[in-house]
Amino acid sequence: MKVNELRDLNLQELREKEGELKEELFNLKMRHSLNQLDNPIQIRNLRRNLARLKTLIEENQAKLS
Repeated sequence: MKVNELRDLNLQELREKEGELKEELFNLKMRHSLNQLDNPIQIRNLRRNLARLKTLIEENQAKLS
């Protein structure tokens, strides 16, 4: 996920994307705990993407304030 792609989204779309990423992270953690995850690096990458998304949400909220 590219930051430039995320910057084009509005606040509502960013929050929807955040919910999707949280759900995907939960599913990956569950698969990892059951030893069904082939590449555990996916969890790290998803956490980083989620952090980027949260940063953009905070930036957008600061602009609106």
